[in-house]
Amino acid sequence: MTYTLDRTLSTTSFEDAVRRTKSALLKHGFGVLTEIDVKATMKKKIDVDIDDYLILGACNPHMAFEAMKLEPKVGAMLPCNVIVRDVSGGNVMVSAIDPVASMQSINNEMLSLLAGKVRSMLADVVAEV
Repeated sequence: MTYTLDRTLSTTSFEDAVRRTKSALLKHGFGVLTEIDVKATMKKKIDVDIDDYLILGACNPHMAFEAMKLEPKVGAMLPCNVIVRDVSGGNVMVSAIDPVASMQSINNEMLSLLAGKVRSMLADVVAEV
């Protein structure tokens, strides 16, 4: 099983892909809690140059609340990370975590069903970008 939902954009700048991703997340009920500029962090911390790479910590508060009611420690696996990164040939890839894959280690059927709903929502986000 793959652990991300992916889409490669071939005619979009990195900045436009970030804007489109944030907009799609918002439209589908997700807020962006954190932004990690991995490129800047790698340069600052270990003086290496990498292509543009941004991690967005996305959260749908209703779904997160339902998950925490089912499994109080599930917060260790939240938020749903979405990455936007430059890939070969000037393309930009948007990848969202697959909640079904990430929740497999928790033996809770109700949580698995909820993860399926969140997966569908994130799949819509990625498809819309």
